[in-house]
Amino acid sequence: MSKKVIIIGSGFSSLSAACYLAKSGFKVVIYEKNKTIGGRARQLKKDGFTFDIGPSWYWMPDIFEKFFADFGKKTSDYYVLNKLSPAYRVFFTDDIITIEDSLDKICVEFERIEKGSSKHLKKFIASAQENYRIAIDKIVLKPGNSPFELVTKDTILKLDQFFKTISGEVRKKFKNPKLVATLEFPVLFLGAKPNNTPSFYSFMNYADFGLGTWHPNGGMFEVVKAMQDLSQELGVQINTASGIEKILVKNKKTVGVITNGKTELCDIVLSGADYHHSETLLDKVYRQYSESYWSKKTFAPSSLLFYVAFDKKLSNVEHHNLFFDTDFELHAEEIYDQPKWPTAPLFYANFPSITDKTMSPEGCETAFFLIPIAPGLEDTPELRNQYFDLILNRFQDKTGQHIENHIIFKESFCVNDFIEEYNSYKGNAYGLANTLLQTAFLRPKLKSRKVENLFFTGQLTVPGPGVPPALISGKLVSELIVKDNNQ
Repeated sequence: MSKKVIIIGSGFSSLSAACYLAKSGFKVVIYEKNKTIGGRARQLKKDGFTFDIGPSWYWMPDIFEKFFADFGKKTSDYYVLNKLSPAYRVFFTDDIITIEDSLDKICVEFERIEKGSSKHLKKFIASAQENYRIAIDKIVLKPGNSPFELVTKDTILKLDQFFKTISGEVRKKFKNPKLVATLEFPVLFLGAKPNNTPSFYSFMNYADFGLGTWHPNGGMFEVVKAMQDLSQELGVQINTASGIEKILVKNKKTVGVITNGKTELCDIVLSGADYHHSETLLDKVYRQYSESYWSKKTFAPSSLLFYVAFDKKLSNVEHHNLFFDTDFELHAEEIYDQPKWPTAPLFYANFPSITDKTMSPEGCETAFFLIPIAPGLEDTPELRNQYFDLILNRFQDKTGQHIENHIIFKESFCVNDFIEEYNSYKGNAYGLANTLLQTAFLRPKLKSRKVENLFFTGQLTVPGPGVPPALISGKLVSELIVKDNNQ
């Protein structure tokens, strides 16, 4: 009889693991606390408007293709993917940089800003491409058990890049602050300041300028639905509105969970929920990491998000837009060094209905605004409204249009919601930052060292934050489970 695995949560890493485990012959049952699946990548539909309430950038298309290929499928079997042209715009105080859909076009834009910069950019991206190959082929597919996983012929040659920073490397070659900010932006997806992120992570720049920015028709939730469909084709059972109250342990071995007051027995428990929260579901003696351990870790930012419906089409914007018209370094300090509500925040604005007509009624616009903030901040309706007014005024000024009176409705999501909806530690949005001391084997482990047959997956363990890493995390933990149960 096949062994039964209970998976806690239905985010990308959980759905990934569920597919791999079901393919390997396990009986897999997912329990999701919310009414809909997807974890942080859920969807909001209202009055004909469709919002991705979490991830909205589709980068590293090769990782998605590899995932579906492992099951004899293609992404096109489930959703339609379009490369965005341009990829995004960056608004500065006195200029706008447009990042197009090819490196040659981006070089032209860089030359406009800083003569001679395109030569440096081509070399930088060539190095970033090599780092991407090493990262994807040699590093991220390792389970984070030992420092020796990082020791290969390729990584030894790149060793110095683990001790230099992205910020330092970028600023050696590029002097214009706008180009610097544009090149430092992609590592924000890793949840840390550029001057605390190893320069090896320049592979994110290749993901940006080399592989491009894509959009699945219908939004990122189409990927969730695709993984749900695949998992159910493989026999996975999914239960929503089923929060886990306790992970049951007997003789130092997991034997099941309690959900909705009922005991559900199993052979293996895998949690794709917040790692810190997952351990609170255990008796204290079985927890690997103390409260002190978590409090000392560098967490990626939280976010203040707004989902806004407009009764008109907007002008002078693209699908993705970054507003870097304030002090980048000050905002970073107010997230990481002296956590507080930002003085003058950078922000991101996403209008998927510009390229995808299915996401809003005709003649209208679906909008998603995001302000990165420190986790654990006070979160009140008054603060949310104050910051919405602040960024809307700047948005109107920078894009030369008055849209305040064209808002049909507005909903927000912030620290309190991340805690309530996802049991997120301090309301963080992206997990544990990928700093040097929180990379690979230095991250929380996929496998519990205190409870047999208890495993973890997701953005607080390896490889780290982001949707493609979540798919990989699910694969890594499934391989550990298969290995353990074939011995």
